[in-house]
Amino acid sequence: MNSWILKDSNYKESYQLKETLFSVANGYLGVRGSFEEGLNKEILTVRGTYINGFYEKEEIIYGEKLHGFPNNSESILNVIDTQGIKIRINEEEFSLDKGEVLSFERELNFKKGIATRKVHWRSPKGNEIHIEFKRLISFIQKELFLIQMEVEALNFDGVIEIVSKIDGDVSNIIVEEDPRVGSANAKALKVINVKQENNCSFIEAKTKNSNLIVVSGIAHKYPKEFIESILTEQKNSNHFIKGSLLQGKKNIFTKYAVYTDTIRYKNEISKNVEILNSVLTYDFNHFAFLQEEYLNDFWKSSNIEINGDEKMQQAIRFNIFHLLQSTGKDQWSNISAKGLSGEGYEGHYFWDTEIYIFPFFLFTNPNLAKNLLNYRYTILDYARKRAKQMGHTTGALYPWRTISGNECSPFFPAGTAQYHINVDIAYSIIQYFEVTEDIGFMIEKGMEMLAEMARLMYHIGHFRNDGKFCIDAVTGPDEYTCIVNNNYYTNVLTKNLFDKIGAIWNSIKETHKGELEKISNKIKFNEEELINFEKAGNKMYLPFDKERKLHPQDDSFFNKKVWDFENTPKENYPLLLNYHPLTLYRHQVCKQADTILGHFLLEGETELEFIKNDYNYYEKITTHDSSLSTCIFSIMANRIGKYKEAYDYFMNTSRLDIDNLHHNTENGIHTACMGGSWMSIVFGFAGMRVINGELSFRPNLPKNWESLNFRINFKNRVLNCNLETNTIEIKLIDGQPLKICVNNNLIEVN
Repeated sequence: MNSWILKDSNYKESYQLKETLFSVANGYLGVRGSFEEGLNKEILTVRGTYINGFYEKEEIIYGEKLHGFPNNSESILNVIDTQGIKIRINEEEFSLDKGEVLSFERELNFKKGIATRKVHWRSPKGNEIHIEFKRLISFIQKELFLIQMEVEALNFDGVIEIVSKIDGDVSNIIVEEDPRVGSANAKALKVINVKQENNCSFIEAKTKNSNLIVVSGIAHKYPKEFIESILTEQKNSNHFIKGSLLQGKKNIFTKYAVYTDTIRYKNEISKNVEILNSVLTYDFNHFAFLQEEYLNDFWKSSNIEINGDEKMQQAIRFNIFHLLQSTGKDQWSNISAKGLSGEGYEGHYFWDTEIYIFPFFLFTNPNLAKNLLNYRYTILDYARKRAKQMGHTTGALYPWRTISGNECSPFFPAGTAQYHINVDIAYSIIQYFEVTEDIGFMIEKGMEMLAEMARLMYHIGHFRNDGKFCIDAVTGPDEYTCIVNNNYYTNVLTKNLFDKIGAIWNSIKETHKGELEKISNKIKFNEEELINFEKAGNKMYLPFDKERKLHPQDDSFFNKKVWDFENTPKENYPLLLNYHPLTLYRHQVCKQADTILGHFLLEGETELEFIKNDYNYYEKITTHDSSLSTCIFSIMANRIGKYKEAYDYFMNTSRLDIDNLHHNTENGIHTACMGGSWMSIVFGFAGMRVINGELSFRPNLPKNWESLNFRINFKNRVLNCNLETNTIEIKLIDGQPLKICVNNNLIEVN
């Protein structure tokens, strides 16, 4: 097995799943791995092309709408399709459903950033051809999607005609029986202009409600003896490229497709023309070289080497590559639950970004991590507006699920009630500052966000009669338990924000007092608020049952009946698709890690003995119906010495998409789970933590691994970490010497 490549040789099975797995993207643009020539209508396909942050909005229809309910949903759109290429050989159309497929192989190369498909095909009349498709979406020229097709006649001379299409007649999928998938409006994009200019075709399409415009332009390169004609219709344009095939001679055709939109460009049409004319001066190999060069730099800091376990090695590289493909790299986009590989969860951004994906980029590519925080700053005014809608007189409340910045979740018990989104974002900002020491970001954006989120969390809490600070009527990460008082996770992360904001403010104030005064004036923030936050942090109520030596997930959790797991049929999982929410709310049953996640993020808030007790208790009642769960249990199993369980949970995390373990990868990858696979290795098996700005390791290598090697970026230093058995060797690759803690022993790395 080549662990840098995902291969497939069976085109007849799991087509939609493989469309997801073999998708290509660059954080701006994503195209699912559909066949250029298409399929017969009996095979289900989601032929999708997506732009990060490009959406349609639809009014949410409520049977009974109350104050503060969101007005509109938002959905990522399947935009103009430029994949289509039909091939006719001596008037016989190439199709995997006709004639005979003598060989088929497809691969996605993580080092090169190219998806390749090779087919040896015999037509019904006996003409044999070999076709190789290559496709890439450029990391260098973000608007560019390229397809190169190499055709060779193996046993005949003849005529080839290629019909290359740009199609604006596209739609999104709707799956009404699964709330995790679907779009409010399948046909949301209307073609408003189709034009031809110098052998290039352009389609301009507009959304009905969000008033966004997308433009796509295509052009081609082919052997000079071939001729091209173009037929433009109401919603599409077809390019007919015709010429002779000689036996044994390879003919190369390249399709250039460029996408622009009104979110990023003032004149999206002229910009599209400009970019298309520019890229046409280069061939496919030029962009392939730049792609590999970009990825070489990326893998230097991001690669994880596992010796002794090829399946896990392939899985982690697959996951890391898809994280890079999925992550927005401008201020208008973030990373959605399904990346740019499908329409699951409607392309929304969740807390997944900060808690599960952000750590990977923080420790390997801090600039990309910073960009994810920049997006949150871009939508800060929306969060302030949402806070007022929810009746809060101060602060900012970030949306639970969004694209543009507006709250899109119509089901508030498992949506808006998850106020922990604020302290998740705050946790990441604090981690970013501790790991990078980027004072500039904190002055420009970070402190303003922290102050507004802290205000909001202080406003929703209260001091009860015994002086403890409590937070009522919220939902934690576990969506099978909603609208509770004193969710442990929410409270402990709020405590972290209250504890840290004053210290960070005062440390920056020592050298940048003037800049902080500007922030204070801008948002009318006074330092008395810091005193209030500190008091609330010191008095934060963290639920704890002294008799059982357990942390209840919330005030009422242990009063509920435990779910009857023994008599729940396997086919009834995930429970959310088979039981009414109230039935779930009345039981002790967890969809995912909640209290255990709080222990991972803020281990120092309780004793290891109690963490072990909580792990053993919650493991029995957690279904892991969420893909966000097993990575956390893997990390914490490592922490308490349950190493076999840690590895089993890691396997379920790392290969969740490749092996389709949740049976829904056809709707898109699970980006948070992919980030979780990296976390399981670095925070789990290597035992890495950052506590109060100091780096520590507690390594434990899986028994079947010979070694583990990875790099991290920490305080402007690059460290190479190598684990063998239960030892770790840390080398300073770049930067100044650094003191770190390994198994509670302080050492200097130089």
